[in-house]
Amino acid sequence: MRAFDAVGRHMSFTAGAQALTVTQSAMSRHIGTLEDLIGKPLFERGPSGLKLTAAGKTLLPVVNKSLDRMEFALNGIRDEQIETRPLRVHIPPSLLYQNAITLLRDFHAEHPDIRIDVLTSNVTGEPRTDVDMAIVFDRPRVDDKVADLLRLVRVAPLCSPATAATAADKSLEHFLRDGELLHVKLEGEPRCLLWSAYADQQRLDIDTAGGMAFDTAISAARYAMVATGVVLADIDMFAQEIAAGRLVMPYDRVSADGFGYYLKTNVEDLADPAIVLFRDWIIRHFRDRPLDASSL
Repeated sequence: MRAFDAVGRHMSFTAGAQALTVTQSAMSRHIGTLEDLIGKPLFERGPSGLKLTAAGKTLLPVVNKSLDRMEFALNGIRDEQIETRPLRVHIPPSLLYQNAITLLRDFHAEHPDIRIDVLTSNVTGEPRTDVDMAIVFDRPRVDDKVADLLRLVRVAPLCSPATAATAADKSLEHFLRDGELLHVKLEGEPRCLLWSAYADQQRLDIDTAGGMAFDTAISAARYAMVATGVVLADIDMFAQEIAAGRLVMPYDRVSADGFGYYLKTNVEDLADPAIVLFRDWIIRHFRDRPLDASSL
């Protein structure tokens, strides 16, 4: 397993052997033994180098994580500091800063013995970093992870009170045509994706190409509060700003665009009591109370 882990990390038998200070032939024998054991090849060997097979792609992250946990446990026993390792949890930045900080505080108050390392990155779907659990912003997908729907996103045009005042006697279509659309960019998608989807659902004939774009919803919403733009934003995420009047929803035209927040967990990690506890806790709290700042 160490040999497979080393070769998989470096995608090279030579570099893997150097990392473990063994010969390349020894690495090849270990990989061959593992492939014989499972009855499937783990690497494709070609002129452009090594590539993981489907079996290799499935096995490598499990081996990486298992070896890391074994090392953590062995080090703790050796140093006579037996304790649980921290859970690495990913949360998208806007959800984290707007809503989940208080949720994490409440979990820590109830379970102070469970340590959590919080990571955030602005990606659509799963993060690229190795984590134990991830709350992701995405559309429904079928993959090898356990996916728990926390809530579907509801969006509507939001703006400052001054901008909302210009909506008097205007239709929503006219209001959006006259205003500046603020975009929240999604990784790998056109900058106007969300506004275009909203316009199609609401049957609005508007130009969605122009306007300023931001990489997080919280940045776009903050800009809308102090400028003249209109942001298509999650009304649950910004419930506190709406309640306080800092953001205004001048038209009751709420739409669900298919995106939502999902908790993604590796199947094999459901044997970890800390992961199961955190998963059950956060699903229950999303179910029992809306995750908006006014309810936290």
